[in-house]
Amino acid sequence: MAVLTDNPLAFVFGLLGNIVSFLVFLAPVPTFYKIYKRKSSEGFQSIPYIVALFSAMLLLYYAFLKTNEYMIVSINGIGFVIEVTYLILYVIYAPKGTKIFTLRLVFIFNIGVFGLIMLLSILLVKGPQRVTVVGWICAVINLAVFVAPLSIMRQVIRTKSVEYMPFFLSFFLTLCATMWFFYGFFVKDFYIALPNVMGFLFGIAQMILYMIYKDGEMNLKQQEGTKDKKLSSAEVPKSGVDTFEDLEMNAIVCDEPNGSKE
Repeated sequence: MAVLTDNPLAFVFGLLGNIVSFLVFLAPVPTFYKIYKRKSSEGFQSIPYIVALFSAMLLLYYAFLKTNEYMIVSINGIGFVIEVTYLILYVIYAPKGTKIFTLRLVFIFNIGVFGLIMLLSILLVKGPQRVTVVGWICAVINLAVFVAPLSIMRQVIRTKSVEYMPFFLSFFLTLCATMWFFYGFFVKDFYIALPNVMGFLFGIAQMILYMIYKDGEMNLKQQEGTKDKKLSSAEVPKSGVDTFEDLEMNAIVCDEPNGSKE
């Protein structure tokens, strides 16, 4: 229980990290509600959830080796359950080809690679060195997770649209990285602290990109709205003229029989 009593700041930041991380884990709930309503996961990717599950499993193993890492165990235990639930729902509603691909990735990474890491760390590494090796593996995996949004940032720059980079998700990821950095710093666990420095920097970069391209996208939508209004207003007089011409033609047709009678 040393982590909980010896350093109050570590406890505070660990608790805040748990709360924010829980909210981040729940972020895909609207996506899976949409999948459930559509009864299809077509158009959505399973890889982010496979990577998140793999990261949670590694951190749980790391916390087990280090002992007394209750903050890491609690949030990654919850994350493990949530990510497994997401993947089960994804596979249930996935097309056959996507279902096979997803299950194959789960067996390769979440069972094969994770099992291999556990086996090699137990057989080849002894004592405290085991924590060091697994800690470095966790740090590298977490860095890879934080680097993943680079593709989204590149898409934002190319398209000048922030449609696929929600501000609040970037904000909460940045906040999450901040909490875990300070937690790692206060418990002197640099395998936790260092990757979250990159997470903080990438999160700030995403929010800056959002602020840069948000106004451009709003202006584009306003221009499109103005264009639509102009088109619709241009159509109204046309339909009015057509109606007037129709009435005039009807009047002529009606007058012709009267003229013939005369």
